[in-house]
Amino acid sequence: MARLIGVNIPDNKRIKYALTFIYGISWSRAGKILLSTSIDENVRVQDLSEDDLKKIQDFIETNYKVEGDLREDVSLNIKRLRETGTYRGIRHIRGLPVRGQRTRSNARTKRGKRKTVGALKKEDMAKLQKQD
Repeated sequence: MARLIGVNIPDNKRIKYALTFIYGISWSRAGKILLSTSIDENVRVQDLSEDDLKKIQDFIETNYKVEGDLREDVSLNIKRLRETGTYRGIRHIRGLPVRGQRTRSNARTKRGKRKTVGALKKEDMAKLQKQD
């Protein structure tokens, strides 16, 4: 496995896809990186030379904020929103969708499992009926 910016990149994948394993690099950004470093996007990682990998790493480090620095910036931005008490910060605190999505019928991923109040399972109902 090749290693770029502290991330193991799979050898058998194409370089354009393999670059997306790095936090902060999307498909479009990977294409721009390969275009500016003049490396074919269809070549596999295992077929790249050390010079090509070094060229890609140098370009990414000089032009983009990725991995740890980017994660730190994102967490600091969220922390700032929380501390200032903005609407978005409050939504972060409560664990609700931040960008205006509806929560009445959707947002199960963000809100968690359904919490039913006062509802009994069928097994519990059967036990209660047997006791009577």
